[in-house]
Amino acid sequence: MNVAKPIYVIGHRNPDTDSICSAIGYAHLKQSLGVNAVAARAGKINKETKFALEYFHVEQPLLIPDLYPRVKDIAMDCKIVVRQHDTLRHLGEVLRHNDLRSIPVTDSQGILVGIVSVSDLAKRYFQELGMTNLSDMRVRYRDIIHATDSNVLVSGEEGETIKGQIRIAAGSVHTIKKLVKQNDIVLIGDRKEDIVLACIDQGISCLIVTGDGRIPAEAIEEAEKRGIFVLSTPYDTYTVARLINQCVPIRRIMHDNPICFKPLDLLSDIKGTMEETNFRNYPVLENGRIVGLVSRDRLVVSEPVRVILVDHNERNQAVEGIEDAKIVEIIDHHRFGGISTSEPIYTHAEPVGCTATIVSNMHWQNDIDIPPSIAGLLLSAIISDTVLFKSPTCTPADKKAAERLAEIANVNLNTYGLDMLKAGSSVGNMTPMEIVRNDLKEFTIGTYRVIVSQTSVMGTKEIMEKEDELIAAMKSICESEGFDMSLVMITDILEEATYLLFTGSPRTLIGEAFRKDTSGTHLYLPGVMSRKKQIIPPLSEAVKRIKS
Repeated sequence: MNVAKPIYVIGHRNPDTDSICSAIGYAHLKQSLGVNAVAARAGKINKETKFALEYFHVEQPLLIPDLYPRVKDIAMDCKIVVRQHDTLRHLGEVLRHNDLRSIPVTDSQGILVGIVSVSDLAKRYFQELGMTNLSDMRVRYRDIIHATDSNVLVSGEEGETIKGQIRIAAGSVHTIKKLVKQNDIVLIGDRKEDIVLACIDQGISCLIVTGDGRIPAEAIEEAEKRGIFVLSTPYDTYTVARLINQCVPIRRIMHDNPICFKPLDLLSDIKGTMEETNFRNYPVLENGRIVGLVSRDRLVVSEPVRVILVDHNERNQAVEGIEDAKIVEIIDHHRFGGISTSEPIYTHAEPVGCTATIVSNMHWQNDIDIPPSIAGLLLSAIISDTVLFKSPTCTPADKKAAERLAEIANVNLNTYGLDMLKAGSSVGNMTPMEIVRNDLKEFTIGTYRVIVSQTSVMGTKEIMEKEDELIAAMKSICESEGFDMSLVMITDILEEATYLLFTGSPRTLIGEAFRKDTSGTHLYLPGVMSRKKQIIPPLSEAVKRIKS
């Protein structure tokens, strides 16, 4: 039975605590409703989130740096392979019984050495002219015994390779002596004793009696003395000749050094190679071992990855490659803008302080219990987004959900909240670039591409001493990634105020939004703690005024 591909529940790039914890919480809800949902993240977790995950003993969600379709998304399982020393007859049986068109070839250690197809087998069939010189093909006696379903009347070293050619015993003793050479393999039907002995006298290596023919006892004794194989097969001479030709090892007709791909190769990167080479299937390798096959046909009909977005709904904040994915749901508490879908989807948005508040209530509305560990994470998200209820984005719904979650998680809300915020507020080991990218989100304000990051601290002295380095890092991002402006919020949790660092242009946008002098590199904004409610709206209104 095929298991449905998972739906990934994922937050925005540069994830904060709400983005991570709401993804885990909503994945739990969907799983409880019978959906194969997997929590994921689009980037590295911050210290605050790490504290929450470790406190409640929950593993980090799966890291998905992008959603661009890759080989692993369309690769077929490859449970059937053949080995390079297997015979063509074995190959034909495997292809026919499993209805395959091509199959990978491995060595005895399971390492891929080639690929072989039905067309290769057919080409071999039509190219055969007479009997194959098996001495060049390294065919073993055991291969012939198996292919012809023979009974071994006189045995020898079955693993040895054949040194002579295949001969059919026909005509007189004189003809036999002229035709048959030393080490040859001779096919003989129900013939007279002198013909059989004449073959043995030539120093052959193997005598195959076809059609279950009789073989004189004297001939058996002579073969035993000389160490000559004697085989008896039920097939007629013509059939035996055909079967022996099928004893050639697969490696003689396979394509060695086949074009291979890796599971993480982008489909866009392999498409050109497929068009140029035009094979039916291509092996997928990991550490030299085959883990799947990818077909040209599946490249055309590959299904996009299905995702549920939490804590964001704008394309420029979403994981890379979102345009190649199928969005099936959006759960959010921000403004809407920037993402369009090809068909109607389920959306759930509320003007609350945290996505986790919505996720918690959806559990309770569906009569689904929240485990203590999940409740602790959802509580952590609410504490983080509302800065322990000090942010203007906080609503009564957030406080009510937090109190109920704290009870389930069996923690003291205020004590745990302060410990978590404190764990996330230390910037001692963070580089200026890490601070500038912390909880970074991109916005389109008018025609300007603006990034706004936020770092919450218990006192701003330490971090503001690095202002020059922070401004340099902000300028670097703008120049390398093409943003018009970079804003960094240094939010003091205890003072309930923010230092807003800025670089880029137009600087008049900052001055118009906050009615302050922007001749420096930062503004002090008392009472400002929320990017969503106190930074982005004033900027959006200001851009209209400076454009008019």
